[in-house]
Amino acid sequence: MSLSKPIINGLTFYFSQLFEHPIRTKAISCCLVSLAGNYAAQKISGAKIIDLHTVAAYGAFGLLFGGSIPHYFYSFLDWAVPDEASFAIAKRLLLERLVYSPLYQAFALYTLARFEGKDHETAIQQLKGLYWTVLTSSWKYLTILQLINVSVVPPMLRVLVINLIGFFWTIYFANKRRQQELIKPK
Repeated sequence: MSLSKPIINGLTFYFSQLFEHPIRTKAISCCLVSLAGNYAAQKISGAKIIDLHTVAAYGAFGLLFGGSIPHYFYSFLDWAVPDEASFAIAKRLLLERLVYSPLYQAFALYTLARFEGKDHETAIQQLKGLYWTVLTSSWKYLTILQLINVSVVPPMLRVLVINLIGFFWTIYFANKRRQQELIKPK
């Protein structure tokens, strides 16, 4: 019982912050998840030296956009497709997968490249090189998880769940970007 007390206290604090300051809490959570995901991706891919600039770029993206944009999207989704709507879960999933996900993936690819210090042209080239692979992989591997997220997870926790999924997605995403950089001609 004594070991669970810090966990219960931490969860109580997190949920109270989530209730009182949802956007700030989601932004900070996403920042931490993004930092950890990029760090883990670099370690897993065998990087001898951690690229702190890239870790910082992922953290900044998570803090500025990774918590707030999904928060507003899921709020919109609940408003646009109420629970009483016919085929509500299917409509929510289709909106997320076919509208939100493609736009968010493009925004994330471009913005991360810019946060890493790449110029506009390089960011666009990276976007063109990765977009379709990342998007189709998202559709292929994350659709079932998104179905669970929009159908079972309480609205207050959807961003947290997608951020936890995003931890592993960040690892996948960072490895794809690293592979692209390794094979491009110098």
